[in-house]
Amino acid sequence: MRLPLLCLTAAAAFTFSASAQDADKTTVLHAAHMLDVAAGKLVSPGEVLVVGNRIREVGTHVAHPAGAQVIDLGSATLMPGLIDAHTHLFLHPGAEDLQTVEESTPQRTIEALLAAKADVMAGFTAERDMGSEGSGCADVAVRNAINSGDIPGPRMRVSCNAVDVLGGHEDANNYNPAQHVLSNADYANNATELVAVMRQQRKEGADFTKIYETGKDRFDGVTFTTPYQYTEAELAAAVTEAHRTGSRVAVHATGEPGTGFAARAGVASVDHAYVLSPETMKVMRDNGIFAVPTFTITEYFADHAATPQVGERERAGLKMHAAEFRKQMAAGVPFVVGSDVGPFPHGTQAREYELMVEYGMKPADVLRAGLINGAKLLDWADSVGQLKAGFYADVIAVPGDPIADIGVLKRVSFVMKNGEVLRKE
Repeated sequence: MRLPLLCLTAAAAFTFSASAQDADKTTVLHAAHMLDVAAGKLVSPGEVLVVGNRIREVGTHVAHPAGAQVIDLGSATLMPGLIDAHTHLFLHPGAEDLQTVEESTPQRTIEALLAAKADVMAGFTAERDMGSEGSGCADVAVRNAINSGDIPGPRMRVSCNAVDVLGGHEDANNYNPAQHVLSNADYANNATELVAVMRQQRKEGADFTKIYETGKDRFDGVTFTTPYQYTEAELAAAVTEAHRTGSRVAVHATGEPGTGFAARAGVASVDHAYVLSPETMKVMRDNGIFAVPTFTITEYFADHAATPQVGERERAGLKMHAAEFRKQMAAGVPFVVGSDVGPFPHGTQAREYELMVEYGMKPADVLRAGLINGAKLLDWADSVGQLKAGFYADVIAVPGDPIADIGVLKRVSFVMKNGEVLRKE
């Protein structure tokens, strides 16, 4: 329907007026403490001056311009919004492998919107969504709706479907072939097909590419094995293509030789990273390739196993993963925090920060891994992850000292994202 020119002009004027008003909105956040992520210490008291959607000033005392709204958060600690670098907005607890059969993409997109809201209300203001699990580039629509302010949610980096070989880790294997059950991923069987899929996904709005490099995993309580899916040369072709457009490649890779192929090919992150050889750890350390451990998903599966035997196997795998994690820390592998949320409830993934501490990393280092390294991995190093002048006003408050007790991240009491207060208790 065409609107009269006068109506269009009035609408444009209203939009400009509202935008100008938002740009001038000034808020001062005050609390007993504030987290300096880089230094790994609290500053007391803490204040943040927010103008529009950006932080203007940070310190023990900041300017209080005339007309500024002052929000006093009492004894809380101000800190940057949390980052989860491995999420699945399009998954929820239940029949994960059959969601593409039982649920339509419109239904799953609605659930993804609700998941995004749950995550941001829990303090996660930036996330990397690691594949829409069979819903194509519907994650692009979710990201765009968040960016437009139509729905509440984190800043998102999205990948569309992950990429997999025919019959690979995420394919719909062992079903009746006559039913033509679709894969949860996009097929690519060689370097040429990888590049073609990446270009199509990029055209449809993907920010980065996720590739399944290993699976199906096998662990007998002693030995862990997993087949690789792409050669080092094929992954290198994908990385070259990603770099051509200023993008990145992340891989699902749990063990050798696939983890080594991925590291030497120059991927941005090795997600899960259950087992890394000494050579692979050195390559990752020397080249700044991040490991994303994803402990919480295994803990959840162990606690919600169908049988005691399955639960015992999951716990044995988690114990093995924790031991390997300690080896990786000793070798200097850089880390980012990612939970694999989706198969367990959205909004509960601060548990990942807690588990990394339980398995041997100091709380200050976990916070740096989650926030500073997470921002680097999401290509927002100069915009999020710290409370600094010029950064986006993504600020949360927690009731305590996260360096003394990382568990306070599970009790977020205040959320500001992009200068807008989304939660205040």
